[in-house]
This record gives sequence, structure tokens and C-alpha cells, in this order.
Amino acid sequence: MTENGQLPARVAEKARNTRPWGWTSLPAPVDAATLTRAEAALGFPLPPLLADLYLRIRDGGFGPEYGLLPLLDGPPAGEPAAVVQYLANRADARKNPDWPWPEGVLPISHWGCAMYACVDCHSPQAPVLLFEPNADDADHAWFIDAPSLTEWLRAWVDGTGWYEETNEDMDLAPWTDVRIRTTRTGA
Repeated sequence: MTENGQLPARVAEKARNTRPWGWTSLPAPVDAATLTRAEAALGFPLPPLLADLYLRIRDGGFGPEYGLLPLLDGPPAGEPAAVVQYLANRADARKNPDWPWPEGVLPISHWGCAMYACVDCHSPQAPVLLFEPNADDADHAWFIDAPSLTEWLRAWVDGTGWYEETNEDMDLAPWTDVRIRTTRTGA
């Protein structure tokens, strides 16, 4: 990994020492062929840092709350893998245009209650978005969790994310591009 100096090593160290809910052990990293198959199924490449996490650290099972979703195969807790969840979300959006799912927005971590942390793979900064559909309004279901995957990982490693008990009053900014992104690219 080349981004931000010591961050990848800090992520790997924390990954070795934590087990999100439902994970009894961490899976091995994916191989290059698995990454290639995942990107072919998605129709777009993963941001370099996200690809490196899967290739060099583990195939999910580390990160905030329930941890990163595996890339192609389901985790022990039974949650669909990231690629499977993305493709299902896009298919559901085609059936129900009131709940669009933007192209290139890959769910990477499940928060419970149908909420997901997602990476915008079409943006060079790879912002992490929070999908929170429990307000029953698609226009108010998307928030900016972190301006980049790098900052999202740093918040997890440093214990400064909005999901930490000491930060539970943090407000996330709405992601207002959801309708622009889904109108332009289709649901």
C-alpha cells in the first residue's frame, strides 16, 4: 500500500487485534484473480487503497462495527459480500426507482438495521458514504461519512469515528448528489 505512509500498517495491526461481531477469525487476503473477477462483475475498478486492503490485509472482517464485507464470498455472519450486495442494490433500484442506488457506490461495511458504509468508487478521493434508509425517504438516506477512504480508516484506527461512544452526537453532512448521480447514470 502506498497511501499515507504508516496508515496501512496501522490498519493491519488493528485488524490483527480486533474481531467485529460475527467474525471468529479473519479470512486470508484475496488473490489478484479474485480482485479481477470482482471488478469485472462490478464493471468498475476498486479505488487503489480499497483494492490493497483486500489484497494485502484480509478479505473483510476488520474495520468499524461489523467490519469490512468480504469482496466476493459471504462472511461467517451470513452477510452478503460487497459485490453481491452492490449488484442486489442496483437490481432493487431498477425495480423501485424511488430508492435509487448510485452506480459505483460499493457497500463495504454493514452497520446493522439496513445501514451501510459505502465507497464512491467513481470519485478519485473515494469518499465513504453512509446509507441510512430508516428515515423512509431516499433523498435523506445518504450522508458523507468521510471525505476519503483514507480518512475513514484513520478515524477507525484512531477511535474518532462518529460511531464511537464519545462521538455519538456528531452530525454527518447529507450527500446531496444521490439524485444527480442516479439520474445521470440510471438507477
